[in-house]
Amino acid sequence: MVEQEGPQPGKNSGVAAIVLAAGKSTRMRSKLPKGLHLLWGRPLLAHILEALAQADVTRRIVVVGHQADAVRATLDARYGNGVLEYAEQLEQKGTGHAAQMTASLLADYSGDVLIVPGDAPLLSGEVLASLIAAHRERNAAATLLTAVLKEDAGSYGRVVRDSHGDVVAIVEARDASPDQKLIREINTSVYAFSAPRLFAALQDLRPDNAQGELYLTDVIRLLRDAGETVGAVVADDEEVALGINTKVELAEVGEKMRRNILRKLMLSGVTIPDPATTYVDAEVLVGSDTILYPGTHLRGATTIGEDCEIGPNADITDTLIGNNVRARHCVMELAEVGDRCKIGPYAHLRPGAILKAGVRIGNFVEIKAAILHEGVAAGHLSYLGDAEIGERTNIGAGTITCNYDGFKKHRTVIGANSFIGTHSTLVAPVVIGNESFTAAGSVITKEVPDGALAVARERQVVREGWWIRRKREKEAQTS
Repeated sequence: MVEQEGPQPGKNSGVAAIVLAAGKSTRMRSKLPKGLHLLWGRPLLAHILEALAQADVTRRIVVVGHQADAVRATLDARYGNGVLEYAEQLEQKGTGHAAQMTASLLADYSGDVLIVPGDAPLLSGEVLASLIAAHRERNAAATLLTAVLKEDAGSYGRVVRDSHGDVVAIVEARDASPDQKLIREINTSVYAFSAPRLFAALQDLRPDNAQGELYLTDVIRLLRDAGETVGAVVADDEEVALGINTKVELAEVGEKMRRNILRKLMLSGVTIPDPATTYVDAEVLVGSDTILYPGTHLRGATTIGEDCEIGPNADITDTLIGNNVRARHCVMELAEVGDRCKIGPYAHLRPGAILKAGVRIGNFVEIKAAILHEGVAAGHLSYLGDAEIGERTNIGAGTITCNYDGFKKHRTVIGANSFIGTHSTLVAPVVIGNESFTAAGSVITKEVPDGALAVARERQVVREGWWIRRKREKEAQTS
């Protein structure tokens, strides 16, 4: 379920955001652009864009470069054409250069602008909103989001402040003095700027470094040298702006996000006995007093109601589940499940499976593109595809709807209050009426009217003594 589909007017309606997502990210060792790698059901970039939307930021500009068309296509498919804006950085010449690429889009813009990296999915709307508020309160030229590390800051850039608490400079670790290396407050690469003052400073950037690039951190120095106020907000959580450069970091940050997702669910009333073995995507919704047992995987836009028992070992994707549902050891994808249904163990609901209230699906039953109305029971070893089954009908073990004739799919319709006997083969297209009965082992190829019994099998033949005679013949042949 997408939480935000487009700009919404609000308290930060005068804020634009620049998301830096142009780099090649060679350390990911992947053909896929870094911003499109999935993390709990969303591309990395989508986590940033959702956080901006939650902070009520109405303009979101994505700076693209490497595989720009693929990034645009993915994001537009998710948010809709025209919702996001794009600036292209054809050559990656540093973060300052990336910001310069947005100048034409923001030429007539005089408000505040956030600049955020496209690979920091732990950033939240709450943190970004607090940064905007602090920036506006002081009418600063720039405000940094910083973090104070519990241990040595290592290779991170140190934030140097003056006696008033304002930022003097961001000093890279390799350039820091011994005293500066003791500083544990670091730059997170998340900024709020006054747009006019930002773009004026960007024009003065020079590539005076070993890489020959334009650095956004140099804007802070330029603003400070011009006498402008540069503030900083310390994040409560030092991990909030962790970036991702390798697939190892993707997994490490993903584990932190997984814990955050589960924590929010538990605080909202969901019971999770073993969080270490429970996996829930970022956009999944779960109602209160539902239990997620170990081995549960909830993916995509799945929504689950209240008072359900899900798992153990349930794998559910893009599925809508009602209240009081029991689902264990099962797989569901693009399905709908009504209230009070019981599913599993070892059942499979494929795309288009719709179960109305009180349906029971048991061991090794597969449902595809089929509607099962209220109270239907299919307890064992059945395939029901391209079908509609009426209320309170019982499907016997081994029943199969033969929906494909080698050229196209056909539909099976079964009425209400009927009984489909064990090992019935229903050859579509076929209609079976209300309160009808098919005998066990029947191959049904023609319509069965209401209230009828259909028997379609060979008459049983018994040849007395056949097996004894056959056995003796074989023994004689080998003697």
